[in-house]
Amino acid sequence: MCHSHGIMGKKRKSTGIRHGLQGITLCISTALVLILLGMVVFSVLSARNLSSYVKENLTVTMMLGEDITDPEARKLCNDLRKNSYISHITYISKEQALKEQTEAMGTDPSEFIGMNPFVPSIELQLKAQYANTDSLKWIASGLKSDKRVTDITYPQDLMDSVNNNLNKINLVLLILAVLLTCVSFSLINNTVRLGMYARRFTIHTMKLVGASWGFIRRPFLGNAVGIGLLAALLADGVLAAGVYALYTYESGVLTVITWQVMAITGGAVFLFGVLITLLCAYVSVNKFLRMKAGDLYKI
Repeated sequence: MCHSHGIMGKKRKSTGIRHGLQGITLCISTALVLILLGMVVFSVLSARNLSSYVKENLTVTMMLGEDITDPEARKLCNDLRKNSYISHITYISKEQALKEQTEAMGTDPSEFIGMNPFVPSIELQLKAQYANTDSLKWIASGLKSDKRVTDITYPQDLMDSVNNNLNKINLVLLILAVLLTCVSFSLINNTVRLGMYARRFTIHTMKLVGASWGFIRRPFLGNAVGIGLLAALLADGVLAAGVYALYTYESGVLTVITWQVMAITGGAVFLFGVLITLLCAYVSVNKFLRMKAGDLYKI
């Protein structure tokens, strides 16, 4: 009798170890998939922020007439501030322009010419949603209609290049996200199914003693949620370490990688981790619940 108890004890112990290893495997494989998905979400959000940052730092320069006085130019600046598309205005007077060029060139151009060759100008930074080709055309034509303005210049080629490249990056990331979602579901589903396969006779025994499907399902789904949360925690830890490494290398990245980006990425990883493991466990348990006793030996 004692001998049979010893054998049963060893069997339970080996089954427990096997289930534990399956849980660890599922947790690690889920975490790896979540890291990749987290990186895609993080990249999409960071690319959007980078786009806004670049657009808001593009400068539209308004060259003013030589005969315009400082008070007139400042009044023009105040009028411009009323426009909803402007985020920042900088007025550069003739004297300031001369000073900046003298510092840049190392010599004073007015000494050779006998006069200040520069004209006053106003530098505009636009809000990100207005920093595109179409908006700039009507903004520039509106600004040019003022008689005090002689010319409008802005980096059209750079703007087109930024918009085109960001559109391409977003398309690639979107395709990657869809592929990763399909691959991750397949990988996690197979790992969960393997775990369920090892317990298929336990599921059948519970059915025989009259347990409802909901009752049988509950511990498996609870276990799946636990694994999903743990995997998400591991994935978020790895992603946070990556962001910290980026920050120590270049602290300026925080202008693009904001706390909102980190919070949304972290939340998305947790949500996806729980949902995908829960869904896979639900599908796998139902598969074994529908099987008849004879079919359990055939698979």
